[in-house]
Amino acid sequence: MRGHRRQPSIDLLELMGVVKENGNDQSSIPPVQTPLSYDYVLVAKTNDHQDRKQIEYIEELKKKLKVTKIIDDDLVFYGIQAPKELFERYRYLLKVSDACNWSSDQNIVPLSTRIRIVHFILNHTLIRSGESLRNLMKMKVFEAKFCLHEKKKQRELKENWARWTACLQGQPITAVRNYFGEKVALYYLWLGWYTFLLIPPALIGVIVFLYGLAFFNSSPLIKEVCEADTVMCPLCDKRCKVWQLSDTCTYAKVSLLFDNNGTVLFAMFMAVWATLFLEFWKRHRASYVCEWKVSDWCEEEEELILEIVNNANCEPKEYKHSYLRSTLVLICVTVMILVIIGLTHALVVFRVIAAVLLAEGSWEFLSTHSNSGAMMLGAVLHYLIITVMTRINRIVAMKLCEIEETRSFAATEKSFTVKMFTFQFFTYFSSLFYVAFFLGRINGHPGSYVRISGKWRLEECHPSGCLTDLFIQMAIIMVLKQTISNVFEFTGPWFCRWFKKRRTKKLQRKCAHCYLKDDSEFNHGAELCENCKLRDWLSNYRLNDVDSFSLFHEFLEMVIQFSFTTIFVAAFPLAPLLALINNIIEIRLDAIKMVTLERRLVPKKTNDIGVWIDVLEAIGVLAVIANGLVIGVSSDFIPRLVYRYRYGPCANGTEADIDCMSGYINNTLSVAHLDDLNLRNEFSASQMITTSGLNVTSCRYKDYRSNEDYNLTPQFWLILAVRFAFVILFEHVVVICKFIAAWFVPSAPLQVKNDRLFDKLNRLKEELSSFQARLRSDHP
Repeated sequence: MRGHRRQPSIDLLELMGVVKENGNDQSSIPPVQTPLSYDYVLVAKTNDHQDRKQIEYIEELKKKLKVTKIIDDDLVFYGIQAPKELFERYRYLLKVSDACNWSSDQNIVPLSTRIRIVHFILNHTLIRSGESLRNLMKMKVFEAKFCLHEKKKQRELKENWARWTACLQGQPITAVRNYFGEKVALYYLWLGWYTFLLIPPALIGVIVFLYGLAFFNSSPLIKEVCEADTVMCPLCDKRCKVWQLSDTCTYAKVSLLFDNNGTVLFAMFMAVWATLFLEFWKRHRASYVCEWKVSDWCEEEEELILEIVNNANCEPKEYKHSYLRSTLVLICVTVMILVIIGLTHALVVFRVIAAVLLAEGSWEFLSTHSNSGAMMLGAVLHYLIITVMTRINRIVAMKLCEIEETRSFAATEKSFTVKMFTFQFFTYFSSLFYVAFFLGRINGHPGSYVRISGKWRLEECHPSGCLTDLFIQMAIIMVLKQTISNVFEFTGPWFCRWFKKRRTKKLQRKCAHCYLKDDSEFNHGAELCENCKLRDWLSNYRLNDVDSFSLFHEFLEMVIQFSFTTIFVAAFPLAPLLALINNIIEIRLDAIKMVTLERRLVPKKTNDIGVWIDVLEAIGVLAVIANGLVIGVSSDFIPRLVYRYRYGPCANGTEADIDCMSGYINNTLSVAHLDDLNLRNEFSASQMITTSGLNVTSCRYKDYRSNEDYNLTPQFWLILAVRFAFVILFEHVVVICKFIAAWFVPSAPLQVKNDRLFDKLNRLKEELSSFQARLRSDHP
């Protein structure tokens, strides 16, 4: 008989500090016992006008479950308890199932499994009118439904995990799994691994930032900007005047912090990092689900088992597919995406108009920095749009899932996840894609500016470069999203619990007899007194409600953050650092919220993080494309490269005493002459007066155009060709590196595969032995 060995992957996670307990520790799994204060609780108003339906539903439940009714003022509590025979049927069906047979230990039924079975029965019990508990909750026949926290284990989790002082400690994943189920445990395992893996990119991002900081005073590009006496063309109509290039000295220094040669290598590193993160995550997941014996678990098959447990004569919900419904869903998704992109266009219009209003305003500071002010206002408005659209996106995604008529909850959850993430992705990133790849490239040039409704000029890039705009946009959205979301995520549930406590009366303390009974190993059938049951039920009722998608929102928040961290990391190298700091807080925030501020989540059994792994892999591929385009198209990396080797003082290889980038800034600027007829119509005479009172007859603007006819120069076309060549080369090199990394790191450790092989072999041998024993007993 092969002995069970500890998984090396789990040892590694413990050594790293991601987890802090043995993953194969089964001692903390609760024994088969009836909980003292019942499996589940329903709450209703005593003076409710829907009493008839309430009584009818409870009578239906009593045919399968034990129901205890306790009245407290204007609330009536129904304690739900399942009989032992129900779980025996579940264990037997689990044993004979195709997929779930090898995926669990049939010798025990922990409380987490009890809760899951009772939860399913409650949701699938119908009254004569065909209404389910969900319908009755909407009609306010019942006020609340929840499974109960276990005081002893809740206290242990709070001491070891759900407290702020444990921020830098590993997580007791097995204890979390035993209490909240595999689905929640895998979320925290994934989040812990993601947070730990953010340490290298956070450090390298800071190094890239410091690398740019080191060249503040020595860079010839900054010196050329800060010492220039170049007169630049007005950035808006009417109020804006010509300005000095040297005015952007500070911004030029800031842009060099994230637009330097180190950014290219960092972007390549992050693309490979995303692959390694996912591949190593698959290994850690495989190790844990093997320890938990859920490697082959099938959620849809378990739903079939639960349907039979609930009703032995049930008819399965058949698989359906309708081309008409699929076409309708596809059209609705497309329309929704177009609406979100339309909001991006509205943001562009808002920034254009805001820039004009700020420039023409009476405040000198805002007038001088009108473009930057408009960009920041646009970013804040974008955040508000994100907040509103998140609610709308959820409603639309749920309606589309109802149109699809998916067969099971697992299929509904997968469909909802894909739709909701798609909508959220476009909501968050449409504006960023515009800033990254379109801003400043479609606005025209002096004498031929592109205008909205023939009136407002399209905005230009920031004077220090287009990447500065993307940096400002990302920084504002990430900081606002993470800080405000975390504040509301914690204070909202805390305030709601406090408010509910104020509204409900306090009961007397638990009696000594029940206190000792609840704190010790009790015998089967032991129960608390009625007052202590009510006290326990009331304390759970005061907590904040949870639903089937509570964990989904946590995942969505982290996956969106993962998108920010990888897709535009070339424009914001400090994004991994912000994500790391946020996640250290997020883990404990979510833990405190789940353990102390919210009702207990219904424990769900699973063996992976579902469709999220496909979403993360898609983000990894998109990150390669986006970062290649940001470096190749948005940043000044390629123009600098072309200038150094083709147009700069070192191009012929003869200059030795001069910096190869000298004259680069002047090379990127074209000249607009005031004596040109089109230009006279573009700018008024008052706009061509400098702050020192000097009248100018020409000004400069950033572009590669001829000074005579404003046509694009050969240098522009050469730079464009090199840009596309770089993007193709970058993406091919990084994709090859990703494939090599994915091939090099197997998705499951060999010991996991061998343990599963021997486990199945031993189970088959046990089945054969029991079969032969039955044969001998039948034929003595």
